[in-house]
Amino acid sequence: MDDMKEVTLFLIEDDDIDAMAVERSLKKQKIANPVKRAYDGVQALEMLRDGVVSKPFTILLDIQMPRMNGLEFLTELRANETFADSVVFVLTTSKAEQDIIHSYQHHVAGYFVKNEAGANFRDCINMLDSYWKIVHAPI
Repeated sequence: MDDMKEVTLFLIEDDDIDAMAVERSLKKQKIANPVKRAYDGVQALEMLRDGVVSKPFTILLDIQMPRMNGLEFLTELRANETFADSVVFVLTTSKAEQDIIHSYQHHVAGYFVKNEAGANFRDCINMLDSYWKIVHAPI
C-alpha cells in the first residue's frame, strides 16, 4: 500500500465563492489533498490533456458554467479513452431532473445540490475523504 499516490481533487467551478467554500471545508476537516481548479469545461479538458492534473484524481463538477457547462464536459470526458474512467461527483445548484438523469447516464459517482448540501457540506467533504481512503483507483 505504500505505493498509493495521493488523490488530487480537481474542482471545476466558475464561482469563486463556491470554490473558496470547498477549499475552506477541506482545510477545516484537515484534508490536505492537493486541489487543482478549472473555471469551466474547456479549461478543465485542456488541463487534463496537458497533464496539469495527474492521476489519481477525483472531479468535483459544477454544471452551470460558461463556455462549456458540466454536462457538455461529462460528454467529452466519457468520450475520451484516457479519462473515461474518471471519478466525478457533481456539486451544483441545479435540481432539474434532466440534469440529474444526464449526469448519472454519464456515470457520475454522486450528485449533490449546493443549497441542500449547505449545512451538510461537511458531510460531503468527509464522504470524499473516506472515499479516497478506501477506494483503490488506477494511476
